[in-house]
Order: sequence, then C-alpha cells, then structure tokens
Amino acid sequence: MAPLTMTDYLDLVPAVLRTPHRFLWSTYDPEADVLYINLKKPAEATDSELTDDDVIIRYQGDEVIGLTILHASRRGQVA
Repeated sequence: MAPLTMTDYLDLVPAVLRTPHRFLWSTYDPEADVLYINLKKPAEATDSELTDDDVIIRYQGDEVIGLTILHASRRGQVA
C-alpha cells in the first residue's frame, strides 16, 4: 500500500466543510473491513437505512449523523 500524501488529507477538507457541524470523525475496523464515519458528536442514531451499495446511513431524526461503509477496502485504491 502506498503511503498517503498531504494532498490525500487535504482532499477531505471540502467534504468536512459541507457537513452541518463541520465535524468528521472516522474509525476503520480492519477485521470487519468497515469504515465508520461520524458527522456529529455526540451522535446517537434513532434510525438507519442500508443502501444498495452496502452503506448504512445513520440518522438522528431527519439529520444524517454518520455512515457505516461495509467492505471498505474494496472501495478504491490509494494511489
């Protein structure tokens, strides 16, 4: 796996700035191959839905507060 460059991290900036709370926290579980992305802290989901591409969208009321991305390692290659 190629090391990440500063550009890889800077590419995250627009996504973080578009979130309502300007917050992004993530954790990767290599054993389960799942990436957890939280967009609000604290974040307690009241509902969720599984999309056709194996992403669980977590809601607090009508607000998206996080994503659970299944099969994360298959989602693309690090250049």
